[in-house]
Amino acid sequence: MKKLINTADSVVSDALNGMAAAHPSLRIRDQVVYRAEGPRPGKVGLVSGGGSGHEPLHAGFVGYGMLDAACPGEIFTSPVPDQIIDATKAVDGGAGVLHIVKNYTGDVLNFEMAAELTEDVEVVSVLVDDDVAVQDSLYTAGRRGTGATLFVEKIAGALAEEGAPLAAVAAVASEVDERSRSFGIALTSCTTPHAGKPTFDLPETEVELGIGIHGEPGRARVPLVPARELAGIAMEAIHGDLPLRGDLLVMVNGMGGTPLMELYVAFAEVAAYVEGKGARVSRSLVGNYVTSLDMQGFSVTICLLDDTLTRLWDAPVETPGLRWGR
Repeated sequence: MKKLINTADSVVSDALNGMAAAHPSLRIRDQVVYRAEGPRPGKVGLVSGGGSGHEPLHAGFVGYGMLDAACPGEIFTSPVPDQIIDATKAVDGGAGVLHIVKNYTGDVLNFEMAAELTEDVEVVSVLVDDDVAVQDSLYTAGRRGTGATLFVEKIAGALAEEGAPLAAVAAVASEVDERSRSFGIALTSCTTPHAGKPTFDLPETEVELGIGIHGEPGRARVPLVPARELAGIAMEAIHGDLPLRGDLLVMVNGMGGTPLMELYVAFAEVAAYVEGKGARVSRSLVGNYVTSLDMQGFSVTICLLDDTLTRLWDAPVETPGLRWGR
């Protein structure tokens, strides 16, 4: 194993220290990442979190137009309730706080406990469960929450920035989740620092269809085929669950170890598939946004847009991982 770390035990705290040094707009306390300016009175606060190893999700999306705080757990490990309680209290500007929770058992349980134990703050939770690959997994009852988490955080964050009430921010977050679907494909395993070896064995001639962001098994292993066929497999799974129509927000996301050139190859095939179904790629992202350490592969996430969601997606955002319009 070759990794740019000091020790396996310190990698999360060392990375957070580096993030704080690189981004003065953030402050970090007790392994929680906040906006440096603190809560804005009358604005709904947004809190999300999950295991580290998926950067820039979630800490990289703290800032104007997105999250007010993120709670990073240890690598692929849910944040603890105390982190979430501290974050929730710290970002409350008097209008309540929205918890955005990926559908993994540990995240769900710990966010639920934190919401119950947080006093004097109104808390509403929205669950993200966009992955069509499998219904249940090693970590999940129901569908996994993956790439649509970014869409939810961005669009709900934009509405919160406008001063909308908690119920409206929660409603748009739920709507984005309902309109979004994802599917991932792994070319290689990832390697966690503590394990020091790949999480699973995947022969050079095979790929894993429907992989999870922690390396959970997907639907099947098949021989490696050209990017056009892999993109088609992902899009068929998405289209079969939520037929593509109208204007779409489309993200081709790297899993951490895939060159950007290859992600653009995949995006070209995804865009051609969308056009073939009579839909249109109206907004797009290509790059590493919801990763799995050093895994090679990609995921596709789509959201069916309407005028309101498009406007909120286009609204200004200023975070380490996503930035435009200011």
